[in-house]
Amino acid sequence: MGFTALAFDFGVKSIGCAVGQSITGTAQALNAFKANDGIPNWDLIGKCLNEWKPQVVIVGLPLNMDGTEQEITQRARKFSQRIHGRFATPVILHDERLSTVEARSKLFSRRGYKALEKGKVDSISACIILESWFETQSGYEIV
Repeated sequence: MGFTALAFDFGVKSIGCAVGQSITGTAQALNAFKANDGIPNWDLIGKCLNEWKPQVVIVGLPLNMDGTEQEITQRARKFSQRIHGRFATPVILHDERLSTVEARSKLFSRRGYKALEKGKVDSISACIILESWFETQSGYEIV
């Protein structure tokens, strides 16, 4: 039995979003949310959660390449805690190193520089985060 998951790629100006199914292990980009210094419109986040009814939310955890934390790491943690607190949804943090680089590469290979619009990159990053998380969850079920 599969489940639905939402993923967020946290950023201070834009928060990418993707939805996916555990059965296929694939994700699809949704519209990114504008953020004001890392604060999204929580009503829009709530509408998205209500529409997709995910069993789990995955938030990308931005770490330095050596695994150490940076300022944005703490902000992503706070964002994930707010989702959990406001919407009573299970939230899992997932290492997102290189997801933005991979997203830019995928978009560029498809459509060149015009495709590298910030919101699109962030939502493709959210897809990569979610698909990467699915890959690490063989046999995982949310109860």
